[in-house]
This record gives sequence, C-alpha cells and structure tokens, in this order.
Amino acid sequence: MRKLVSMLAAGALAALVVASIAAGASSATWSTKLTAAQEVPKQVVKDAAASGQFTATLSGSKLRWKLTFSKLTGPATAAHIHMAGKGTAGNVVIALCGPCKSGQSGTATVPAAVKAAFAKHQLYVNVHTAKNAGGEIRGQLGG
Repeated sequence: MRKLVSMLAAGALAALVVASIAAGASSATWSTKLTAAQEVPKQVVKDAAASGQFTATLSGSKLRWKLTFSKLTGPATAAHIHMAGKGTAGNVVIALCGPCKSGQSGTATVPAAVKAAFAKHQLYVNVHTAKNAGGEIRGQLGG
C-alpha cells in the first residue's frame, strides 16, 4: 500500500512539473516604447515630446496589459494594437481602451493569427487623440 501511495504521489508531482513547463512555454512578454516619430501616418499636430510605454504578458490567449503615456496634445481618445510592419499603417486587431488614462491596464483575448504576427514583428501599439485621430504615438512590438 505504501509503495502504491508513493508511486501515485510521484506521478502527481511529475504531472505538475509537466503542466508548469507547458504553461511557461506559452507565456510571453510584450513591451514597447511609444514615440511620435514612429507614428504612421505622421502626426497632424506635431508634438515630438509625446511618449509612452506599453507592457503586457501573454499567457495562453490572455493578454494582461498596462499603458502609460505623457505630453500628448490632449486626452487619449483610444489605444489599439494594430497589425502591420514598421513604417506602415494597419488594421486594429485588439482594442485596448477608449477613452484612455495613463496607467490604465486591462486584459484582452489574443487570437492565434495575432500571436503569429507578433512573432514576425507585425504588431504595433498606438494612442489616438482628437488632434491626431490617426494616432499620436506608436511603438512596434516584436517577438
């Protein structure tokens, strides 16, 4: 009986280790600095001092994110993750907030196609304002 309990305990421990490794393998950190210089198309109202930071942790398909920014031309009307390479504009794939406040955080579900785009450096985060409706600051994400 004692041998059976020991074997069951060892099996349970092994299963936990495998599950932990598998969970860790599907986790990734997403981070980027947002600047006015990266924004495409260029700002309508120029403000080179505007900047921000986006950080997130992806676990499975759940993204936990935080966005900070400062010196924008006005309140942030929205922030998104878009799909496109550096220097090009792309479609919104994940809405983050709208309106947004600096220091805001949240969660989002990330589809498989968006995860694949991250690995190819095909995602960016940007923050929109009324004066720069197309985007005021931007940061490219990469895998």
